[in-house]
Amino acid sequence: MPRRNRPQRRPTADTSHRAMGTAFGASRVEHGPDGEWMVRTVPAAQATKVYRCPGCDHEIRPGVAHVVAWPSAAHGGVEERRHWHNGCWNARSRRGPTRRWS
Repeated sequence: MPRRNRPQRRPTADTSHRAMGTAFGASRVEHGPDGEWMVRTVPAAQATKVYRCPGCDHEIRPGVAHVVAWPSAAHGGVEERRHWHNGCWNARSRRGPTRRWS
């Protein structure tokens, strides 16, 4: 017995708006006990290189969503940006970077 053809559902405005909020290239400022940081979300589809997370010293493989963070313009520049696993970035106040990058 054949399956029924189901009509394709279109995303609602709310769903597409949430997806755009995590779009690649949108930076935000985060304030924490370790200072002010510029943070950019990298979705899995846009992650195409291998990076080393300073929080756990493990590789961030292509296809893994993560964040890029660097000190805000007053304290540092884009050359100081680092790619972090999402969990490592969220836990950075409990465990610092595994190595210094200077």
